[in-house]
Amino acid sequence: MGPVTAGVLQLLALVAALALVHVPAGTYMARVYSSARHLRVERWIYRSIGADPDAEMTWTAYLRGTLAFSVVGVLFLYLLMRLQGVLPGSLGFASVGPAQSFNTAVSFVTNTNWQSYYGEQTMGHVVQTAGLAVQNFLSASVGMAVAVALVRGFARSRTGNLGNFWADLVRGTVRILLPAAAVAAVVLVACGVIQNFSGIHEVGQFTGVPQQWNGGAVASQEAIKELGTNGGGYFNANSAHPFENPTPFTNLFEIFLLLVIPFSLTRTFGVMVGSVKQGYAILATMVTIWLGFVALMMWTEFAHHGPALQAAGGAMEGKEVRFGIGSSSIFAVSTTLTSTGAVDSFHSSFTGLGGGVAMLGMMLGEIAPGGTGSGLYGMLVLAVIAVFIAGLMVGRTPEYLGKKIGAREMKLAACYILVTPALVLVFTAVSMALPTPPRSMLNPGAHGFSEILYAFTSAANNNGSAFAGLNANTDWFNTTTGLAMLLGRFLPMVFVLALAGSLAGQQRIPVTAGTLRTEKPLFTGLLVGAVLIITGLTYFPALALGPLAEGLAS
Repeated sequence: MGPVTAGVLQLLALVAALALVHVPAGTYMARVYSSARHLRVERWIYRSIGADPDAEMTWTAYLRGTLAFSVVGVLFLYLLMRLQGVLPGSLGFASVGPAQSFNTAVSFVTNTNWQSYYGEQTMGHVVQTAGLAVQNFLSASVGMAVAVALVRGFARSRTGNLGNFWADLVRGTVRILLPAAAVAAVVLVACGVIQNFSGIHEVGQFTGVPQQWNGGAVASQEAIKELGTNGGGYFNANSAHPFENPTPFTNLFEIFLLLVIPFSLTRTFGVMVGSVKQGYAILATMVTIWLGFVALMMWTEFAHHGPALQAAGGAMEGKEVRFGIGSSSIFAVSTTLTSTGAVDSFHSSFTGLGGGVAMLGMMLGEIAPGGTGSGLYGMLVLAVIAVFIAGLMVGRTPEYLGKKIGAREMKLAACYILVTPALVLVFTAVSMALPTPPRSMLNPGAHGFSEILYAFTSAANNNGSAFAGLNANTDWFNTTTGLAMLLGRFLPMVFVLALAGSLAGQQRIPVTAGTLRTEKPLFTGLLVGAVLIITGLTYFPALALGPLAEGLAS
């Protein structure tokens, strides 16, 4: 079997698995967020934090809860890393420095999981399990809560209430993420991923130098790392490390984990708004973009330019021979079109155009299917813009799901679209203009520029993957990427929740003969075009200076 055929078969198996669980998983999540019943363990949590889960919240109250909870998470994780040197289970590692503690705390709380350190040489068991792994659950649950709040904005009429943030947070964690991650962790352990609390031990020598490895609760963190589209690995090599991802099956299983919730949330959306066809329209948009990017990535990486690539069967540099080009291409596209950031190969070693495909996936806003929650609300904001464009074409007041899209809704949607490109392009331009930051680049020219552009694209879009050539563990990059992660996570949430509150306060408009049918293939095509044109072209000049210039020159 040739490598191309193997890659296509893996893709088909992945699509079949996702299709199999789409309906039950999506319907279950809709029941979780619509239920009036509280589990006993949930009631204990509400009492311990002093929250009333039945109290409805306006969008401003929902936002305050989101921000307050996230600030506490950043402070707790920051202090945990600063105190690591005196904590048990630290494996002898010193406390983490202030700049890196800030960057890492922000990274994991914002669901970015950008890592400017060697995990196996920096973080002990306590920080990994009580700090980083916990935030993997909570940051993902926050994203789903905000997405559900926006869905309620479409589903409800003449009310300013969007539900209860604390109830949505706890339910997403207890009823969805915890049980799913537990099952996934068992599967990973059965397939060879390690799960222990062993210390550092020598495993042999290489060219006369002792080789040391430390164990850890890797399988449990790996499960939520992918399931919650987090991406922060136990080891610096991330999912290319055999302790995290030992076989081709675990590789495909991890891709499945990082896609299953974002794709299934479209079914949740359809059920909650009372029209599963609307959910299928959003799903079709996501699938079209995802499959298109996978095909483009495979084409760029399998292209046989030069004798070295012909002998290897494609661009094998930076890729694990256990997985090959096909599986690595699927992983790279899936991790950058979601907010995961996990890697099973090194994107800096991809072809010039292949690296550009990965970068463009993040630049689209990671909406196909996007992160846990963030992908759905990002796509719904773009759906609002697409409906507005269609309304301008026919001279009719835009409507989506029975709600008018007026000046206020469009201003909020436009602000959502503009925030992330502004962060990426401004921080990249400043870094290139100053004398010191470019010294962190491993490569000169277009590829070096791509390293910095990729770093801020990853940070502002809360992805977390890196081009691997950039030395980001400096005060400048720790601080600026930390700010990009904070602003890129929470400013869009402000606009999403404000949009949800505006929509929830409207009265539903009846469908007429002139209403745009947003469950039809025509709207799916319009939405795909809006995604590619509105968000993609924003970055075209920057892409022309980096990956496009490198790809066309090779």
